[in-house]
Amino acid sequence: AGGAYVPLDPTYPNERLAFMLADAQVSVLLVQPHLVEKIPTHQAQVVCTDSECQQFAVYSPENPISEVTPENLAYVIYTSGSTGKPKGAMNTHKGLCNRLLWMQDTYQLTATDKVLQKTPFSFDVSVWEFFWPLFTGASLVLAKPGGHQDSRYLVQLITQRKNYLHCTLFPQCCKVFLEEKELEKCGSIKRVICSGEALPSDLQQRFFERLNAELHNLYGPTEAAIDVTFWSCQPNSHDKIVPIGRPIANTQIYILDKHLQPVPIGVGGELHIGGLGLARGYLNKPELTKEKFISSPFELGKYLYKTGDLARYRPDGNIEYLGRIDHQVKIRGFRIELGEIEAVLGQHPQVRETVVVNREDIPKNHRLVAYVVTHSQTTFSVHELRDYLKEKLPDYMVPSAFIKLDKLPLTPNGKIDRSALPATDIQRPDLKEVYEAPNSEVERAIAKIWLEILHLEKVGVNDNFFELGGNSLLMVQVNNKLREVLHCDISVVEMFQNPTIKSLAKHINPNARETSTFESLNHRIQKQRKAVSRQKTFIQQRRKIK
Repeated sequence: AGGAYVPLDPTYPNERLAFMLADAQVSVLLVQPHLVEKIPTHQAQVVCTDSECQQFAVYSPENPISEVTPENLAYVIYTSGSTGKPKGAMNTHKGLCNRLLWMQDTYQLTATDKVLQKTPFSFDVSVWEFFWPLFTGASLVLAKPGGHQDSRYLVQLITQRKNYLHCTLFPQCCKVFLEEKELEKCGSIKRVICSGEALPSDLQQRFFERLNAELHNLYGPTEAAIDVTFWSCQPNSHDKIVPIGRPIANTQIYILDKHLQPVPIGVGGELHIGGLGLARGYLNKPELTKEKFISSPFELGKYLYKTGDLARYRPDGNIEYLGRIDHQVKIRGFRIELGEIEAVLGQHPQVRETVVVNREDIPKNHRLVAYVVTHSQTTFSVHELRDYLKEKLPDYMVPSAFIKLDKLPLTPNGKIDRSALPATDIQRPDLKEVYEAPNSEVERAIAKIWLEILHLEKVGVNDNFFELGGNSLLMVQVNNKLREVLHCDISVVEMFQNPTIKSLAKHINPNARETSTFESLNHRIQKQRKAVSRQKTFIQQRRKIK
């Protein structure tokens, strides 16, 4: 029809959705009826996809006459922005078509194949999941909302499909997926594509131990039509770093120093992208576009996108990803500008200074930690700061822990010394819920698992799993332990709906009667009486022996 689409995740805070609607100047809003009342104020024409579907039936089945050119916009996807507001990357039909045609040339999807669509549609990986099967005649298998977070559900969904199936998994999700006990039933998986964050070499090895399928490692930012490099992983590889490979069709990759000069092979530099897949820039942000999309020093009239990623060329011509140059991070596949969280948190009246970092205090468990310096005489309230951020940022951008400091550590030249920031401790964080100890057997079993997974010393039955530092991947680990210990059939989605020990215990065992305070006290008294009785018996027996 000629328009560009802008995905709007209904789980985002209203303030963020309002900004995206206004910034994109959306003219038509496709929405399900139950979400109409939740949409912030806007000027768009609303079309309810469910209730108005009968009207669509009378429309002409002929394709509309379109004057779309390859340079026109196909979609705008918003990513985290360092200024405190998200930024919309404007991708063209030319870039998307090049990406999809390369994918078909490389992987040869057929009409008998199936593609699993499980990535939330607000992320650019979903773009190829939607369109690749549709223009090749393959089938699209749609996972239920939130299904991407439930590896057990995904195993069941895949098991039902007999034809060859292709799917994408972020590395952290892949790690959890590979630990599913019934994974051997997923024989229909033909190809798994990992992208979104670095693929660890041990995870690559684990994949080939558990699945008889292809594994491909793709790399690319939202600003360049999803992916720009590709690598076919090999079993029994001894590479310590899994490469991101070579450029896809009609794409150029340059690894440059700060003077925009190519670095030698084996030397790290900033990865720059050129070619057909380049986005037009950022919507309504000309200065940022000029900063990130620079004139190419190698081709007149062409542009390069500065990724901020550190990479190097191997002697064989393949590329290795080495990490970030700036303070942008990827956690569980989510691209996050730490500066955006800092900017929003710094607007809170209690906060004088703040810095947010990505920590790995628990091996292979990355999480956001906010360090806060408050104004003098100000009471520090963690739950107030957390609730404040939840109103303005998506859940995945809300730090797991908040640590109060008297001042931020500085380097000799006056910059914040992130390496000197203290690690998080194992104490129960400051929550608004009053501590209440686990009471029933089920509550104690759940609490024991939480303590083990979250590396804490104490948790209460009313504590929220996510406010204790949990995340979706740790929730999956808890789910696996619960099924093993309590022999209960509970999904990850149900656990998301019951994020406290008390609510989860009631959901698992709804007929269980809570132990009253009197019963609990009486139980302890009886145990003490038995202990005293055993002690008396022991003393009497020793006297008889003497």
